[in-house]
Amino acid sequence: MLLSCMMTYYKRNLPHWHPESKAIFLTWRLYGSLPEHILVELKNRSADSGRQFARAERFLDRAGFGPCWLQDPRIAACVEDCILRGALQLCQYYLLAYVVMPNHVHLLIEPGTSVERITHGIKGVSARDANRILKRAGLTFWQAESFDHWVRKPAEGERICRYIENNPVKAGFVSRVEDWKWSSAAGKL
Repeated sequence: MLLSCMMTYYKRNLPHWHPESKAIFLTWRLYGSLPEHILVELKNRSADSGRQFARAERFLDRAGFGPCWLQDPRIAACVEDCILRGALQLCQYYLLAYVVMPNHVHLLIEPGTSVERITHGIKGVSARDANRILKRAGLTFWQAESFDHWVRKPAEGERICRYIENNPVKAGFVSRVEDWKWSSAAGKL
């Protein structure tokens, strides 16, 4: 028996595969938040993508390089509002977990429309609003490329949800997940 699965595909620097009816783990970061030597490692296609992501994540969690505009409560609220609006008002996705860190965002969703449209909407609106708040209109806010991973099994989705909500604890910003205001663990879902 042949099973058919609808899948969308698009490519920027990285390929993006999104099977229909699968949860997607998304990560994107502020423009300029990783130094060149880390970017070179990420572009090395021979390296394991999981290791590449983990290395970049460890670097981002330190928030020691580049802009950290998301630590400004006005900017974090702007990004969080876009995430919640996409789920609750526009019904573009079912939001499973999210966190807004000082220089990057994690999101776990079940898309109802294309992931490209979702990320374009969140990143576009939040960049415009954040740049207006920061008085830097027209400048690049987010890195164009995003990392995405489709969830293959329910247990993997549960692990990713815990990973997302635990990110501020792992980074040393709070001691309990519910203490990070810009997260689904804070009880906003």
